[in-house]
Amino acid sequence: MLKENLLSIYANSFQENWDLPALTDYTTKDTMTYGDFARTIARYHLFFKQSGIKPGDKIALMGKNTTTWVSVFMATITYGAVIVPVLQEFNPQDAQHIINHSDAIMLFISNNLWETFEIEKMPKLKAIISLDDKKVLAETSKDDEISKNIKNLSRKFNATYKDGFSPRDINYPNLPADSLAVINYTSGTTGFSKGVMLTLNNLCGNVVYGIQSRLHYPGSKCLSFLPLAHAYGCAFDMLAPLAIGTHVTLFGRIPSPKLLLKAMSEVKPNLVLCVPLILEKIYRKQILPMITKQAMRWALAIPFLDSAICARIRKKLVEAFGGEFEEVIVGGAPLNHEVEDFLHRIKFPFTVGYGMTECGPLISHTPWRQFQCMSSGRTLPVMESRIDSPDPENIPGEICVRGENVMQGYYKNADATNAVLDDDGWLHTGDMGTRSADGTLFIKGRYKTMILSSNGQNIYPEEIEAKLNNMLYVAESLVVERNNRLIALVYPNYEEMDEAGVSTDKLPEEMERVRIELNKLVAPYEKIDRIQLIPNEFEKTPKRSIKRYLYQ
Repeated sequence: MLKENLLSIYANSFQENWDLPALTDYTTKDTMTYGDFARTIARYHLFFKQSGIKPGDKIALMGKNTTTWVSVFMATITYGAVIVPVLQEFNPQDAQHIINHSDAIMLFISNNLWETFEIEKMPKLKAIISLDDKKVLAETSKDDEISKNIKNLSRKFNATYKDGFSPRDINYPNLPADSLAVINYTSGTTGFSKGVMLTLNNLCGNVVYGIQSRLHYPGSKCLSFLPLAHAYGCAFDMLAPLAIGTHVTLFGRIPSPKLLLKAMSEVKPNLVLCVPLILEKIYRKQILPMITKQAMRWALAIPFLDSAICARIRKKLVEAFGGEFEEVIVGGAPLNHEVEDFLHRIKFPFTVGYGMTECGPLISHTPWRQFQCMSSGRTLPVMESRIDSPDPENIPGEICVRGENVMQGYYKNADATNAVLDDDGWLHTGDMGTRSADGTLFIKGRYKTMILSSNGQNIYPEEIEAKLNNMLYVAESLVVERNNRLIALVYPNYEEMDEAGVSTDKLPEEMERVRIELNKLVAPYEKIDRIQLIPNEFEKTPKRSIKRYLYQ
């Protein structure tokens, strides 16, 4: 167990950074200082107590990233209750199932989402409270008890803190490190999501790493645009920043690259958390058209001009992200190899981390100056990793991890827990990869998606898809095995086709060119036999992963 106590870290941060800005809503520009934030948390604690919420009770939370969303989350874990963040992209039926399965007794939700819910299908809830105006949307308690508690809250708060709420009034419970803090429901691609049980210690492992590696520091700035209901954004756009005195600006949801870059130029963050999709879109839309022009290709082939052009592109890209960041951390999914190669070539300050919800989320990360291209960083100091392979450095095997960040298990699902957590505490990630002697991980793909060829070769469809997705007129793809042959399912990039004046009746001919070009880039046993066009985008999880099981 870590020697640090998570709730003590927050108490100290709020006291020491009392007058510094903590949270700003990007749209309204409303800002809370750390003192305001601590005061708001204390109000929620009083409300929970008045409403009969006990430590260990579950509170569900569903809505976009706002200061109120963050306040409810932090108030819940610092009270000793358990927060159940629900991705707002879940459909109402799945969300209601999660709320029931988690045994939540209170729900905080955005008004527009609540309109699609049915309270009679969530019988355990005592009250549903609006994240927009803090009004009670519905309650099952007698005599409108919850509504009365909210109405009388200011009066009771002033009576409790007669001299006003000050830093010395911050007092969070001294809970065991293995106390349950969060149940985070994954958006798994193979069926219904499971509730990952994360303890205070699991969260603390991530937070302490963020502090010790100076990802965040007092007075630094970050722009939060990843969903905070997901473990990646939650840990490093909220939990770690608030533990050290960072100023977090909240963007409601993942914006378009254009809106995101506008916000970056205004906020000028000191750390950027990014999913591959953002960098890949910027690369395809802004960089690729520039570097594929004949004159530019010629110039890039000349060493002196090459370095000057790369420096200019790097400068432009750094400025686009605000110009004041130490590094861009890419996570949540593999980064396209072509994009990664180019960013590495121009010396753009980026690094790729690896994690999963079951580790709250971080497993490996290396600062960008030491980052090894095509890797997913070094295993964290508080974690161990191993590869189930006779030759871990050269022959891929399943990545297994053990340590501070590994979850307790899946909520009310012992079978699923036993399937991934063995008796020695090793979490079997389901990812295939290799590992160098210093603990650096190289991910090949998912164990469940690996295809065994007729001549015994392991084929990782994700690696073929990464190459295919970079090709002309391909928006997204999925490689599957049918009758011992590799088939690529492709959803075309209609926007690119329109710009190039390519009609849909020409698509089969263009895709055959793509197939021939792709087969020059892959190993002989990875060659695609046929490209099959699909009429609609692939069905995806709320995390934007393709639901592969639907296309096998």
